[in-house]
Amino acid sequence: MTIYEIGGTVTGILGVWLAARENKWTWPVSMVSVLSLMYVCYLARLYADAGLNAFYFLTSIYGWYSWSHGKTENQELVVSRTSPAQWFGLGFFAILFTIGLGFALSRYTNADLSYTDSAVTAISLAAYWMQARKKLESWVVWFIVDIGYMGIYIYKDLYLLVGLYFVFLVLCVQGYRNWRQSLRLANA
Repeated sequence: MTIYEIGGTVTGILGVWLAARENKWTWPVSMVSVLSLMYVCYLARLYADAGLNAFYFLTSIYGWYSWSHGKTENQELVVSRTSPAQWFGLGFFAILFTIGLGFALSRYTNADLSYTDSAVTAISLAAYWMQARKKLESWVVWFIVDIGYMGIYIYKDLYLLVGLYFVFLVLCVQGYRNWRQSLRLANA
């Protein structure tokens, strides 16, 4: 267990807790978390996960902007549902991304769990986009992702991260409930 794993865990919990409350400060707090966890995953040879955290860092800027400015300038983004076309696009992306990155990692690196890591990474990217656009179902997708990462981290003996992702599971339930209530209020 390193200071990076501890720091990434603490700020990760805080970041998801803030997201569940629709607080735009989730994004800068999460940036601290993903930088720390990127390093931890790199050392564990989970390169897709390390790359995902680098991506999270960059796209947190988009999320912060999106939550601050909404659909039009200076209008806060509200919770909405994912359309069938969006589901199709996200699913198609996840499949192609998994196959492509899994192949590259298994062929050109010493990565562990190349296809598994790539699949959970692909689904995470979809969930991240959904969260940045405040799609209610993002919490369900995150729940699935969290279970996948718990399995990976158990395999890699990263037990603090297993605990982190267990807390994320609990926060997913809370986030879903909070966002569903926001959606109901917006539609009322």
